Amino acid sequence: MKYTISFKWPKISIIILNWNGWKDTIECLESLYQITYPNYEIILVDNGSIDESIKKISEYCEGKIKVESQFFKYDDNNKPIKIIEYTREESANKRIESEFENINSNKKLIIIKNEKNYGFAEGNNIGIRYSLKYLKMDYFLLLNNDTVVDRNILNELINVSRQDDNIGAVGPKIYYYYDKNKINFAGGKLFLWRGEIKNIGKNCIDKGQFDKIKQVDFIQGSCFFVKKEIITKIGYLDKDYFSYFEDTDWCIRIKKNGFKLFYAPKAKIWHKIASSTDTLSPLRGYYWGRNSFLLVKKNSKKKTYYLFILYFITFKFWAISIILFARKKYKSFVFFIKGLIDINSLYNRF
Repeated sequence: MKYTISFKWPKISIIILNWNGWKDTIECLESLYQITYPNYEIILVDNGSIDESIKKISEYCEGKIKVESQFFKYDDNNKPIKIIEYTREESANKRIESEFENINSNKKLIIIKNEKNYGFAEGNNIGIRYSLKYLKMDYFLLLNNDTVVDRNILNELINVSRQDDNIGAVGPKIYYYYDKNKINFAGGKLFLWRGEIKNIGKNCIDKGQFDKIKQVDFIQGSCFFVKKEIITKIGYLDKDYFSYFEDTDWCIRIKKNGFKLFYAPKAKIWHKIASSTDTLSPLRGYYWGRNSFLLVKKNSKKKTYYLFILYFITFKFWAISIILFARKKYKSFVFFIKGLIDINSLYNRF
């Protein structure tokens, strides 16, 4: 498929969550402030950090902390960066000043400070609500704070999104941060009856074999580009997930409403995979146990759900348990079981 860059610049809201991860966040911000696209707002939602995140991010914006990265050279030409800070409650009731709106995109930052950790889903929802109410955005980009973006990422995401009016969301090619030519994600497949997703191209060295624009089942929440109209039609991320599988649920809802998901190979990011939580951490064990059931129960018919239960009992439960015990992750196993027990508290919704 061929496409061209439009000279009308739609406005894009880039929403980033920070939770005790300011070092990752300022590297992500610096990469964003060097992109070629001119019309965006960055909203940083701090999810109740208890470290020095707000202080350190402010110092970065003042030009006091110079970011070092293998992916770009630090640029001090846009420092200091103007900051507007809101509490969560203030963000629901305060319109942005017109003077702030006129500042160049790469010289300003909106920070919303949550009083607690609302998780990935509701944390992003808080930023989305603010954008919808006050900023008149055309697109939203949900972006993990532990990522670095390519300079042309927004141009490429928009180009693919505009190829078809029925494209609701687009995802990039995602590489590993610490092995920058190795692919983590080149589109995704969903196996709902197993409550599982598969990253296409995972652990492959990029040799151009995944350079075709294509329709996919799933887009990672680490970099999720979605039209405003989709959110106003299908609603926000489901906060019951808190973390993990909320992006999969959103993808299913987008498709159920007649829209397509696409993969944009020329849009690129590098992701510090699982840097916010250990791959086998208790937190991940809890939500992966609980949320796989929630995902299938919410989005499938009875036959598929019963098939999932059979698969889980006969295979998945034992496979996860063996891995956790083999790696002596006993606390993660306890939380995994707790997640399975707690799913009953959510079933009254269905």
